[in-house]
Amino acid sequence: MTNRHQDDPHNDANDLRRRIEKLEKINAALMNRVERSLDQQANAYSMFQTAIGLESQIRVRTEQLNSALVNLESLNEELTLARDAAERANSVKTRFFTAVSHDVLQPLHAAQLSLSALIEGTAQEGQRRLAMQVDHALASIEELLRTMLDISKLEAGVIKPRIEAIALEPLFNSLVVDMRPLVDAKRLRITSRSGGLAVLSDPLMLRRILQNLLANAHHYTRTGGILVTARRRADHVRMEVWDTGPGIPESERERIFEEFQRGSTSLDTHRGGFGLGLSIVSRMAQTLEHPLDMCTRPGRGTRFSILAPATSAAGLQPELSTPNHASGQTIGLARTRVLVIDNDKRVIDAMVNLLSRWECEAHTAHDLNDIEDLVTNGDCRPGIVLADYHLDFGALGTQAIERVRAAFDPHLPAIIITADRSDEINTAARQLNCEVLYKPIRPAELRALMQHLLN
Repeated sequence: MTNRHQDDPHNDANDLRRRIEKLEKINAALMNRVERSLDQQANAYSMFQTAIGLESQIRVRTEQLNSALVNLESLNEELTLARDAAERANSVKTRFFTAVSHDVLQPLHAAQLSLSALIEGTAQEGQRRLAMQVDHALASIEELLRTMLDISKLEAGVIKPRIEAIALEPLFNSLVVDMRPLVDAKRLRITSRSGGLAVLSDPLMLRRILQNLLANAHHYTRTGGILVTARRRADHVRMEVWDTGPGIPESERERIFEEFQRGSTSLDTHRGGFGLGLSIVSRMAQTLEHPLDMCTRPGRGTRFSILAPATSAAGLQPELSTPNHASGQTIGLARTRVLVIDNDKRVIDAMVNLLSRWECEAHTAHDLNDIEDLVTNGDCRPGIVLADYHLDFGALGTQAIERVRAAFDPHLPAIIITADRSDEINTAARQLNCEVLYKPIRPAELRALMQHLLN
């Protein structure tokens, strides 16, 4: 019996279609696989090209970075050279200012000593008045030189604050005594109130700041008075200088602390100073990190204030009161043997002349060799020594004082006279228990200090 299903042509057609569909699926799968392979190869080639591009960019960036590093090293070398040059310049400037302090003020020091002797020995009123005018001119020159040197040293970073506890009462009293003759001449009043307070600051710089503020107040005040006072503000003390002057116009307040600036309300434009006082105040306040402030009312007056950290006044030693410079007494100096040590003949001659006016017996030495001759002969036992700090060939006045004390008296009073205000000299003087006076010295100040040490 014949199988009709197998011989049915419809079945054969269906099988053929199924085979064709299967082959098409296989072909599609194969084509898809081939296409994916081609895509992967294309992607790989694209990635290869991208990698080549990135490598090129990396090479360029690396070269730029290396070039930048080379430039940076070159700039660092230049900066190092510039820094070293600046440090050398500051060192040279420091030595220059030290030399200027000594060499410029030295003849001024001799002139003021000679002039003081001339004033004390002049009986005629006309000649005395002329000599006083010369003395005033020399004092103005001294103040200008000191101020210019201070500004230059502050800019060079030479002045370094030496912070310590300072009782304000003796400081204020001393400042008032110094200002008294000036304010009395203008019929002004000057008062101080310290409140028993104390601050942490540099004694010399703080005193100079307050001196300049007081001098400024005195210069601009016609009537009324000046007040220096201190007020506690939390953990700080605000030191204030008030005046009853004309005040500062608003147009001048921005530049009042600049160099060579003087207010338009100055009493005398020809004798009103050089406009450097407040500049020194500003620079020293910045060095001390003491905030400076000003409050003014035109027609009413001005208040300058400076803020410093507070501390306890307990146990602080009061400073020596400033002597009355008008005194002409020589009590305690007559027949005193004074050894003057200085390498400048002009200073020695002027000092000997001045000491003779005070009825002292003056002996002199120029260097350490003269000191050895003095010690060897043993015919002059001094009662006090006045020694310049800088002698010839690098010798120091402290060395001369040590040699004289070793020969005659370890407790012999001694005063070091110098134009150099560095901490090194102050430290050396304290170690030797010596006093220090700065050139050009005031003869009245020298006389008062000698009397204090001898008595």
